[in-house]
Amino acid sequence: MNPSFEIYSTADGYDFGKISSWKSIANRATADYVAIFASPFSLQPGYNCLPRMARIATDSNAAMVYSDYRVTTLSGETKHIPTIDYFNGSLRDDFDFGPLVLFNTAMLKDACQAISEDYSFAGMYAIRLALSRISGIVHIPETLYTAVETDNRTSGEKQFDYVDPRNRARQIEMEDACTHHLKAIGAYLEPAFAEVDYSGNFLVEASVIIPVRNRVATIADAVESALAQATDFDFNVIVIDNHSTDGTTDVLRNLASKHENLKVIIPAFSDLGIGGCWNEGINSAHCGRFAIQLDSDDLYKGADTLQRIVDTFRSENCGMVIGSYELTDFNLNPLPPGLIDHREWTEDNGRNNALRINGLGAPRAFVTSLLRDIRVPNTSYGEDYALGLAISRKYRIGRIFDSLYLCRRWEGNSDSNLDISRVNANNLYKDRLRTWEVEARINLNKNK
Repeated sequence: MNPSFEIYSTADGYDFGKISSWKSIANRATADYVAIFASPFSLQPGYNCLPRMARIATDSNAAMVYSDYRVTTLSGETKHIPTIDYFNGSLRDDFDFGPLVLFNTAMLKDACQAISEDYSFAGMYAIRLALSRISGIVHIPETLYTAVETDNRTSGEKQFDYVDPRNRARQIEMEDACTHHLKAIGAYLEPAFAEVDYSGNFLVEASVIIPVRNRVATIADAVESALAQATDFDFNVIVIDNHSTDGTTDVLRNLASKHENLKVIIPAFSDLGIGGCWNEGINSAHCGRFAIQLDSDDLYKGADTLQRIVDTFRSENCGMVIGSYELTDFNLNPLPPGLIDHREWTEDNGRNNALRINGLGAPRAFVTSLLRDIRVPNTSYGEDYALGLAISRKYRIGRIFDSLYLCRRWEGNSDSNLDISRVNANNLYKDRLRTWEVEARINLNKNK
C-alpha cells in the first residue's frame, strides 16, 4: 500500500514561522505524511516527487525528508540547487531544506505536543529541532521539483542577515528554541566558567596576527593600522606571508625595515590555509601573551583597539575576547547594516547560542597558551568559529560592543560572491563543527 500525503502551503494562509500554524496542521492532518510548501510562489513538482519523498521517509522511518531542487531565477534562468546533509549539530536556523519538505504526520503531532512556547517566528525551527529528537532528518540527493527564486542577492549580501537589528525579535525566538533543544539533548552549558591561567614568559604582552596571501592593495594599510596602536604594554605585529606572488612580500620587506616590532614569517610549508598561518604565528617565539586578529584587508578603527582588548582580558579573565566591527567599502565608506556587534551574545547564554549563529564577530583575540594547546584548524573558512566553540565550552568569552574594527567588503574578499557549491561546502563544514561540539558538550555533562 502506498503511503498517503496531504499538502499545505502559504497559499492556504499558513505562516510557518508561527507555531499555531503547525499545531493547526497537526490537528487537521489524517494522511501518513504532510508536505509543506513554504513559499508564496509557484511550485512545479517533478516526476514522482511526493511519492518518492514518502517512500524514502517510510523506508528510513524519517521524521522529515527534503531534496535537491531547481529554481527558475528572476531573469528566467533555471539553476540546480543542491542541498546538504543534516547532522545532529545542524543547529543554524537558516539551514536550506528547500521550499518543499515532507513530514511524518504522527511524528509531527508528537513534535507539536513537545512545544509549549507560542512562537511567531521560530515555528518551523522549533518543529525540526523537536523532530530531530524523535527520528532522523533525511536528505534526498535527487532533484525532485522546481520553484521560483525569491532572493537573488549575492552570498556576501545575505551573510549578515542574522545580525540585522530589524530581525532582533526573530533572533530572540530562535535562541529560545535552540536553548530548549540543547537542554533536551543534554548539550546545554550553565554559565559557570573555569579560570584562565595567564602565566608564562613572553617577549611582549600582545601580538597582532595577520595571515596574508596576495593582498598588495591592502596589506600596508592593515599593518600600519596595527603598528599605530597606543598601549601601556609592549606589543608586536606578526605577519605570516603565505608565499605571496603579487608584490605583497616586497611591501612587507619595506615595512619591516622601518619597524622593529614588525615580524614577517614566510612558512616552510606551502599547504597552509588561514588557520595554518595562525599556527605559525602563535607558535613563533615572537608571539605575545595575547594574540589578536587582523585580516589583511581590514583596519583597526582607532589607536586604542589593542589596549581595550587586553584590558578586557585583564579585568574579566577570558579565554577569548571578541569586539564589534563596521562594514565599509574599499574606500572605508559605510555599508549596511553598519555596526555588527552581536548583541545576541549574553553572559548567561552566549556559548549555547553560539551553536546556532554563523559567526561570533571581530576582531577576535585569544590567550596564546590556550591556542597553542587547541591548535587552529588548517582551513581558510570557519577556523575562528571552531576556536570560539572550543574555548567557550570551558572559558568565558569577553565582549566589547563598541566598534573596534573596519571590515572592508570588496571584490577581493574571499566570500564576496560565492557560488552554491562553495556556500554549501562552508555550511557543511560549520555544521560538522557544531556536531562535534554538541557531542563534546553532551559528554562533558555526562562526566560531571
